[in-house]
Parts: sequence; structure tokens; C-alpha cells
Amino acid sequence: MEDIDAIAALQDPVRRRLYEYVAAQGREVGRNEAAEAAGVARTLAAHHLDKLTAVGLLDSGSRRLTGRSGPGAGRPAKVYTRAGGERTFSLPARDYRTAAELLAEAAEGAGLDAELCVSARRRGEALRGTAEPCGDLEAVVDLLAARGYEPHLEAAGGATGSEGRAVRMRNCPFHAVAERYPPLVCGMNLALVEGLLGRGSPMRARMDARAGECCVTVQDSKM
Repeated sequence: MEDIDAIAALQDPVRRRLYEYVAAQGREVGRNEAAEAAGVARTLAAHHLDKLTAVGLLDSGSRRLTGRSGPGAGRPAKVYTRAGGERTFSLPARDYRTAAELLAEAAEGAGLDAELCVSARRRGEALRGTAEPCGDLEAVVDLLAARGYEPHLEAAGGATGSEGRAVRMRNCPFHAVAERYPPLVCGMNLALVEGLLGRGSPMRARMDARAGECCVTVQDSKM
């Protein structure tokens, strides 16, 4: 029932906009910022943000948004981040995760890493279809967003910029299985992304693990 309540909470369009904004930032978001992004009053945003926290879709805390401490720094403000839990619901009940974990366990035990990567790369190419190979990082962002990776452009040092940019992904669609079988699943994921980029693409996917994010990053090989 908890998953049903959480999913149902996103039916409200304002609440959904607030959730999507907070989730996309990858950092703590205050009420004023969230309200401005959603185009609603702060009090309404606060109500919906607290509702999202109550059903487990967001985590909340408090800190001084001024960055200062001591006298004159102001009172701590409530801030929100996306919760780390995963929510699923299906009717009738399905258990694809167990099947995926069993298949991963069998593949790892049989040493089928290379064969799995070949299949993953082929699947990526099939999903791409007849579309042209990705020619720039903006195209990569659009492509991976459609696959649920939640990509964002980032420059060396973590700020957006025009040189040394890379596409990082805040979400791993295979997170639950990757936690149990990281070498196998992360290798599969890398091959899948390579296939999605397309043969002849100047974009290159590589392993670059970061806590809480996808283990794959994409860069322009010409940079």
C-alpha cells in the first residue's frame, strides 16, 4: 500500500512538477526555489513538498541557505532531496527483480560477462533503430533521458561549461541488480549505452563510478 500511496501522490500536477524539479537537481532544494520553479506560492509548495516527504518520495532536512553560520546567519530553512528508495506497483503482482537477479547470478557464475555485453550492445543498437549516431552531447542527453537515466551535462570540477564536458546520469535503471552484481551489470550497462550512441558516433561511453549515480559517463572523444 505504501507504494500505491507514493505513486498516487504524483497524480496532482503541481506535486508532480515539484517532485520532478527536486529530483532533477541532484542536491538540496529549498522551498522558495522549488516554488519558483513550479510557478506556485511558497505556502502551496511547502504543503506539497511535505506531502511528498510523508509518502517517502522526498527526504527533508534543514540548513542555512545563506552558507553562513553564527549570529546574523538566519534561521535554518527546510530543504528537500529525492529519497533513495525505489517504488514499484503492478496489477497483478509481478516479480521481475527476482528473475533479473537469478539470471545475473547464473551469468556471473558461468562467466558469461562477454556474451552479456555483446547482447547488450546489440540491444542498444536495436533500440536506436535507424536514427543517426549521436553527434554531440546534447543529443546524448536527449537519448538517455528517454531511457530513464536522468542525464545532465557537467564539466570537469562539477560545473557546467563549454570545454571538457561530460554527460553524467543521476539514475541507474538497473540499480537494484547492479548493487548485487556490480561488475556484471555495470559492464552490461556500458555496452548498452555504447549501442545506444550508435556506430561511428564521436561520443564515447566509459566507466566512471560515483556514489549515488550511474557508473557510466559519456564524453566527446574529440575533447
